Amino acid sequence: MRNNEPAYLRIYYRLRDAIVRKAFRYGQRLPSKRALAEQTGLSVITISHALELLVDEGYAVARERSGYYVSYNDADPFLSQEERPEPVRSGEVREEFVMPPVPEFSFNSYARAVRKVLNDEGERLFVKSENQGRTNLRQAIAAYLSRNRGINVSADQILVGSGAEYLYGMAVSMLGRDMIYAVEDPSYQMIEKVYRQNGVAVEKLRMGDNGIESRELKRAEAGVLHVTPFHSYPSGATADASKRTEYVNWAKAREGYIIEDDYDSEFSVKSRREDTLFSMEPEEHIIYINTFSRTISHATRIGYMVLPEKKAAAMLERIGSYSCSVPVLDQEVLRELLDSGEFERHINRVRRILKK
Repeated sequence: MRNNEPAYLRIYYRLRDAIVRKAFRYGQRLPSKRALAEQTGLSVITISHALELLVDEGYAVARERSGYYVSYNDADPFLSQEERPEPVRSGEVREEFVMPPVPEFSFNSYARAVRKVLNDEGERLFVKSENQGRTNLRQAIAAYLSRNRGINVSADQILVGSGAEYLYGMAVSMLGRDMIYAVEDPSYQMIEKVYRQNGVAVEKLRMGDNGIESRELKRAEAGVLHVTPFHSYPSGATADASKRTEYVNWAKAREGYIIEDDYDSEFSVKSRREDTLFSMEPEEHIIYINTFSRTISHATRIGYMVLPEKKAAAMLERIGSYSCSVPVLDQEVLRELLDSGEFERHINRVRRILKK
């Protein structure tokens, strides 16, 4: 926690940590706004912001004229015989989720970056890239993830590749073909297609409106789970804090792996973005994947994966013969957009528009 964070975020973190530690248990009523305001010396409005953020993140639910109650529950159905309580639901599974159109990245900004890279790099653009992607690009991605997604990793844990589908295939090369790969049902059809084309068995796990249903996770035979915690397509489901914890517990309990597909998360309009699965368990079980096709252009075939700290070296050794599939010029242009702040300015502009 940083001292310069807004007061409402400090209260949010304090309450969130208390909930996770079970100082407040599942179903328990949280202190009232007025009581919290008196305890902290802050305004009721500030406390309200913190409590609403707990609701947004899935740690609490608001009940009219009654207060706020803990909805977070990390009961682990894989380590216990007790059935996990069903999550609080707002309704049945949504109709097909339609992603809103977003303003395109400025062509003029992109063209300026290309010109600057050509001028600054010159013939260095003819030097072959490192197999994982250029070091300076991986460093820029690592810095961006630290600032925006709560993911703190070294450049050595990052692998650059030409889009999400390519990276799904690389994940299979790293993890092997002798495990079953589970996918959300329904899910983006290319996910299942790529896995089957790579020669692995695929298991479909039925979705609820909060992510994969608990009973489906419990019955799964898979050793690898591919999930899209933020706005799964086409269901539109977003996993709350309890479901994200359940996913992580699933991987730990069976010494398995999760491929976390974080597509489209940059355009979340919440005041604080959801914790990634990777930030919750960065050492062994989670591989994080994202791309720039939604945020810059679908013609920009650049994605990246972040490997767990303790497994990164071994995973990379298994794909040591692969060269980076992204041209050096494209890598350097993306690095310039990240380092200059132009990429984040675009993201912030879009988020302001989507909030209206």
